[in-house]
Amino acid sequence: MSDHPTDFVGSIDDAISSSIKAKLPDATVEVSGGGGHYRISVVSTAFAGKNTLESHRLVLGAIKHLINCDRPPVHAVDSLITKTP
Repeated sequence: MSDHPTDFVGSIDDAISSSIKAKLPDATVEVSGGGGHYRISVVSTAFAGKNTLESHRLVLGAIKHLINCDRPPVHAVDSLITKTP
């Protein structure tokens, strides 16, 4: 893990999880990592009928504000797993 400077205050894991659940209310979300690098696993019915790219776009779109801001708390999503229940 690298040292990733950020001005974010609070739990980054919780911010990632709550942002995904706001977009995908039925989602079960697991987040691990640190230093700006995170691994995310999401299970949701919203992925039914979607290919991997479409599912990943849903998740990354939900957390884009944590990736694309000034001194972002999330530097990289090293692993993203999306599944249906």
